[in-house]
Amino acid sequence: MSLKDRIRIHRVTTLSDDWYVLKKTHFEWRRSDGTWQAMNRETYDRGNGAVLLPYDPARRTVLLTRQFRYPAYVNGCDDLLIEAAAGLLDNAAPEDRIRAEVEEELGLTLGPTRPVLSCYMSPGSVTERLYFFVAEYDPTMRLSGGGGNENEGEDIEVLELTIDHALEMIASGEIQDGKTIILLQYIALHLLKTEERQS
Repeated sequence: MSLKDRIRIHRVTTLSDDWYVLKKTHFEWRRSDGTWQAMNRETYDRGNGAVLLPYDPARRTVLLTRQFRYPAYVNGCDDLLIEAAAGLLDNAAPEDRIRAEVEEELGLTLGPTRPVLSCYMSPGSVTERLYFFVAEYDPTMRLSGGGGNENEGEDIEVLELTIDHALEMIASGEIQDGKTIILLQYIALHLLKTEERQS
């Protein structure tokens, strides 16, 4: 049975259309026992996004960003967040968009990228699907110091860390961003570990 056969949407109200779109939907859901239950949910639509973590296998380093995130701040985070480079697709293909974001935020031109996975990071309230990538880099690929787009309010510091240090920062709580944790663990488990065995 398709999900469209289990849901009857009655009313959708736009609550906010400023930074992104917040909607409230009234619907009926057909439960597993066949009965219909009236429900309502709010959804935050910010579009889909992409994230990429560059890694240097020779030096065992990664490039990350550090920046202010207001939603994290109001939820008790009293520090800048350390993250992989990311951005909204804005109707572009995920790989095309993340290449532009990496150049803007990290000052890096990329060679081949490797898709890792795509997933919903907070499906209880946010519609965004996030596309994950990794790519090898070396110091010759740096075009600029990065820093992001000032017109969009970005004030980004670029960090180059060893993979071991970055993993320690997850354990210590210095890295708290979910998408970044996923990519750091992927690189540690599947890429640098493999390259260690081959060397």
